[in-house]
Formats: sequence, C-alpha cells, structure tokens
Amino acid sequence: MTNTNRYARQTILPEIGENGQKRISDASILCIGAGGLGCPALLYLAAAGVGRIGIIDFDRVEETNLQRQVLFSTDQIGKYKAIAAKEKLDALNPCIEIEAIAQELSDENALSLFKSYDLIIDGTDNFASKFLINDAALKCGKPFIYASILGFEGQLAVFGAPDGPCYRCLFPHAPKHNVPSCAENGVIGAVAGILGTMQAMEAIKLIVAHKDFNHLIGKLWTINTRSMETKALNLSRDPACPTCTKQPDQITLAYKKEPCALIREITPQEMHKKPKIMLLDVREQDEWDKGFIMGAQHAPLSSLLQGHIPDLPKDREIIIYCAHGIRSRNAAEFLKAQGYKNVANMAGGYEAWLMTFGAKSV
Repeated sequence: MTNTNRYARQTILPEIGENGQKRISDASILCIGAGGLGCPALLYLAAAGVGRIGIIDFDRVEETNLQRQVLFSTDQIGKYKAIAAKEKLDALNPCIEIEAIAQELSDENALSLFKSYDLIIDGTDNFASKFLINDAALKCGKPFIYASILGFEGQLAVFGAPDGPCYRCLFPHAPKHNVPSCAENGVIGAVAGILGTMQAMEAIKLIVAHKDFNHLIGKLWTINTRSMETKALNLSRDPACPTCTKQPDQITLAYKKEPCALIREITPQEMHKKPKIMLLDVREQDEWDKGFIMGAQHAPLSSLLQGHIPDLPKDREIIIYCAHGIRSRNAAEFLKAQGYKNVANMAGGYEAWLMTFGAKSV
C-alpha cells in the first residue's frame, strides 16, 4: 500500500484500518457506464484508493450530461466518456491504475472483462444492459451493485452474491415495454449523485468486509428525495429464477437492444372515467394508512417481490399506483412477467390523484 497519508482520514476508522485499506488498494472494480451513476461512484472509489478501476463506456461527453455527470468539464465535450473519466481520475489519484475501455458492453466482451475484476458497478440506464450484467456476473461469480434513478427517486441493491438473489429474481425476463429514460422523464443530478455515491459505499463495504457492515444483499433500498423517505424492501432468491438456479456453465449471454413501446400509462383523469377496472396500490403499509384511493386493493411492492401476489383478475384492466409512479412501474413489469397482460401505470401516482381530485376522493 502506497501513500498512506492520502488515505489517513479513512484508515483511522476502526472499521477500515490499515488492513481494510490494504484490501481496498488490492481490489479491482469494473464500472459499466460513466454517466450519472458512474461519475460519482468513480470519484469516490478512486479517492478511496481502489487499486485498479476499469471504466467501460462507448458514449461521448455531451453538454446535456454536465448537469449530473460531475466527473466531466466543459472542455471535455466530444471526448469518449471512458477516456475523459480516466483523465480526471488520474489527476485525482495518480497512485492507482485506471483502465479506459471506449466500447459498448456486449455478450462478446462481458466475460473477459468481468473475469479480470473483483466487483462490478452497474451504472447503466437500460434493461438490456442490466440483464447482460446480471447474467455475466453470475457466470463469472462476481457480485454487482445495481442502481436505478428516475426523476426524484432511486433504488439500490447488491445482486449476484453467494446465496443472495439476482436481478432476474426481481425481474425474471427482459420487459417487453420500455421504461422512460432520464432523457424522456428527466432527472435531478443530485439524485444520481446520491445513488452513485452509495454504490461506491456498498463497494467499499463489500471489499473491506468488516463484521459490523450490513450489505444490501437481499434488499432493495429506495429513496424518494421529494420527502427524503427511504425504505429497504426484503428480496429473496427465487427458486424458479431462470438464471441463478443454473450452474454458471449453463448460463448463456444475450444482448439485444430492441425498440419497444413505452409502458402504458394512464392519467388520474383518464383512470377516473374507466369502468370495471382493478385498482392496485403498491405503496407500503405506512403510506396506505395515511390515505388511499377508494376501491383500491393493497399489495405493497415489497410483498409482491416476495411472491405474495393477491388474487387479481386476469380478465380486467389492472391500474397500478404508488406515491409518484416509479415503484408502480416496477410492479407493472413484475406482474406482466407473471402473466398479467392488461396492466397500466397511473402517471404521477397517488400525489397526482390528490392534486387532481383532492382528499374527498380518498
């Protein structure tokens, strides 16, 4: 371990210490995507002294990136993100090794890349990449730290750890309907910063492996930055999972981005006019207790993800809502994978309903 003075403020922590810092310095992490999540994760991993960091990203820096991708500067517009990120990280910490890979992650290069790193950071923003990361990580026996952001909300988990669930335990199949991206629905840069920084923290905890560290293995941590409410939903390994129930040599990789329709969304006004619908509230119990839409059935997302699916009609339209429309979109994808075809997400969620119809409707 070199330059111990650089890391003095973290090595004095009893959970880190010199042994923990040596583990960090000996570790290698591959960050897939140098975007809103990857930038803050990379900054803190490099600053902490992770010995070898790989960055794979085939995009170039654009002006619209600078609002949230804080690793880059205006003079780097037009450069490959992987190379631009390496420039900044080399300047931040010349004591570590940075590898820039200006390519797209694919089923052809994933295995060779994953095998040479200890841990994977998922900084991607599309389902095709997340499923590829999940399958390649399982095949190589490498845990990966997942995060997703949209608008003012985000979620985080560790997948692929021994005896823990994988991403396909949460979403068994690639969705047939696209989730709007940050470019379509927008995002606050600070939300990306929170989730990316927490990915770095989870990585450090996994590397150091101190007995007092609790990891997000088997948990989905969510945050709503409008209210700063956070939740940790329990996830269990699915005994029928199409991927993690297989032996590594039986897992096949596939990567295919297909343009597809957006998840069907419906406004509170449109939903209010629809007859014979099934309204499903997937907020947690404490949220439900504060108020709900009359006639709704309650099934918290945390319960759904554990496989506790209520008796829902498959011959009626099911409209799902949460607080703001993010978790309910996850629930819609989950129910689709279970054979419920006629599902829709209520845009804006319960808050949009209250703004439209007021408390008299609950």
